[in-house]
Amino acid sequence: MTQVPDPPPEPAAGLDPVDRLLIDEMPPAPGRLLVLDAPELANALAAEHPVVGWCDSLLAEQRLRVPVVDPATATVDTVLMRTPKAVGALGEYAEWVARDDIALLAGGRVKYLTHSMNDALAARFGSVRASLGRQKSRVLHARQPRPGTPTWPRRATVDLPPALGGPLVLSAHGGTFAGTRIDPGTRVLVDLLDRLPAATPALDLGSGNGTLSALLARRGHPVTALDESWAATAATRETLAANGLTGTVRRADGLTGLPTGSVPLIVCNPPFHVGTAKDSGPAYAMIEQAARVLEPGGELWLVFNAHLPYLPTLRRRIGPTEIVSRHPKYLVTRSVRG
Repeated sequence: MTQVPDPPPEPAAGLDPVDRLLIDEMPPAPGRLLVLDAPELANALAAEHPVVGWCDSLLAEQRLRVPVVDPATATVDTVLMRTPKAVGALGEYAEWVARDDIALLAGGRVKYLTHSMNDALAARFGSVRASLGRQKSRVLHARQPRPGTPTWPRRATVDLPPALGGPLVLSAHGGTFAGTRIDPGTRVLVDLLDRLPAATPALDLGSGNGTLSALLARRGHPVTALDESWAATAATRETLAANGLTGTVRRADGLTGLPTGSVPLIVCNPPFHVGTAKDSGPAYAMIEQAARVLEPGGELWLVFNAHLPYLPTLRRRIGPTEIVSRHPKYLVTRSVRG
């Protein structure tokens, strides 16, 4: 009698080729699993394995259905992760988990994998190899952990003119946008801070490495800094502290939870990428949220790439909007809540 083979299992709902390849590449007995930056993968594995998780993104973390832990101290046997956009983030993650006999598997789309990612893992693991590709995806396997002195967060001093308070110390984690430098868009906005309403409580939306928060605090603004990234909020706190400044820093989903009509001033350099993909959706969401939380007469100062079509939305949703500065690559706008 001919035995009919069982059909292949259906892919788990919500899992893409990278997640499925990570599952297939796991050790036969993976033990307790830590899953980083991959909530759907963590949730799928929890049906058959003991799983804990962590995500840099608050929005991703909110999708986790497993316990959230500190990756640097969690007792686990195998780490599964999606390769982050920033090589520095991969290096910092490797520093966190390189202990005992942990095996680390980092999966990503082939077009985004670089040799520098192998090097970042090799700094903390004695053996790093790449799997065979499948469906344009590949997994980096790291074994033989080599614990060492942490190199993150990192600090650098940026020279600024006396009008901005002189040199500024910036802190950054591996996944902090712009690292320990002032990115070009933020720099355009920095040069206009003297035009903001003096000493007005200010909200830095998407604080990154804390450049704007620190310079606003230097100018006497009571500052609240919000970002949904752990790497950003941690860096902002460290930047404020390194410069002897104070402010309120929160990891938050944009302006969610803030009372309507409660904020007099918002400054923002919004993202136009989500991971490695271009996506202006978060910026439009920020504008919609600002329209709700700004008090009447409150101001939104925005810097964005000049080719992005935000002006009609700003005028429709916030109110009268002027172009304060026109740069070859960037626009700075001031919108007043009607």
